[in-house]
Amino acid sequence: MNDAVLTLNAGSSSLKFSLFRKDGEDLIRLADGQLEGLGAAPHLVARDGGEVVLERRWDATTNLTHEAMLSELIAWADGQAGGEGVAAVGHRIVHGGAAHWRPALIDGPLLDELDALCPLAPLHQPHNLAAVRAVLAAHPSLPQVACFDTAFHHGHAPVVDRFALPRDLEAEGVRRYGFHGLSYEYVAGRVRELAPELAAGRLIIAHLGAGASLCAVKDGHSIDTTMGFTALDGLMMGTRCGALDPGVILYLLQAKGMSAAAIEDLLYRRSGLLGVSGLSGDMRALLASEAPAAREAVELFVFRIAREIGALTMSLGGLDGVVFTAGIGEHAPEIRRRVCERLAWLGARLDPAANASGQGPIQAKDSRIALWVVPTDEEAMIARHTADLVFRAG
Repeated sequence: MNDAVLTLNAGSSSLKFSLFRKDGEDLIRLADGQLEGLGAAPHLVARDGGEVVLERRWDATTNLTHEAMLSELIAWADGQAGGEGVAAVGHRIVHGGAAHWRPALIDGPLLDELDALCPLAPLHQPHNLAAVRAVLAAHPSLPQVACFDTAFHHGHAPVVDRFALPRDLEAEGVRRYGFHGLSYEYVAGRVRELAPELAAGRLIIAHLGAGASLCAVKDGHSIDTTMGFTALDGLMMGTRCGALDPGVILYLLQAKGMSAAAIEDLLYRRSGLLGVSGLSGDMRALLASEAPAAREAVELFVFRIAREIGALTMSLGGLDGVVFTAGIGEHAPEIRRRVCERLAWLGARLDPAANASGQGPIQAKDSRIALWVVPTDEEAMIARHTADLVFRAG
């Protein structure tokens, strides 16, 4: 039976992938890996658990196209899947706009609509769609499914997503959307499995990585989030500024004479942890550094998280728990410790030993709110949506 799903999460110079096989109602992960060095010296590696099952390197002078590399990846996945090979490819698409909040089979008109959203997610959307086109060129008959990072936040109360701007702009789609939805959907589902009573309550999920945001979740549903119209908003991030007085943009345009392209580069690629520290956008490097600017960058990162948790607690009408996930959230106990110290007014108390282990509940016995670490798995969420759509349609 043709029951294998390949998931793709494409970035500017790398592409993460996972291969799953449907087994009844479950999805079994066969392998995952990464294609790095796109546009330079590509390196493809796939692992089954910790074991490398495929590795290929290409010289920088090979000039291999995305289509050729993805064709090779799909050919390998076909062999791994057995039977008739891969049934479908699922893609993380960062922005679905106002019209797209369910997984969708990708066709020409949908691709055009998603293209129009590239200015709202310039770090992600163009690369997401480049992978779609590469698969289409290499395997035009293979079904492809778009899974939207904005979808989990669909259904917010209008007041949550509205800007105080003229209504004609809102009618054109200038509103808050929210992102990291695939991660939030997965983590909310895992909390429901691990701690049903907590999942039925008022949670804030902290997706802390190179991109960072928070989501207020009530009974498994998003009711508010920190990212807005674009993935620039909200928390300070690795290289992105987060929430910013729009007057700063006017100043950069009018007083500094910066172009729109230069401002985009500043806000997306040269700000955040990198901009404040002047050293790195990688939290591991900053925590290891003794430089005062590195310490200040970490302090600001933590402060902004704690402040936004306070705001989302208002949206929830109280707080029952905080769940940490993603690269920093899962692997930086020092950041969790500092955030929870600033949440002492909410009754947050960490168990130091549990926090050091970084798995499951990490709160102390006298904590008034639950504190958890739950690893995210966006690829599993993409595979689930893709399998549900393609196999149901089939």
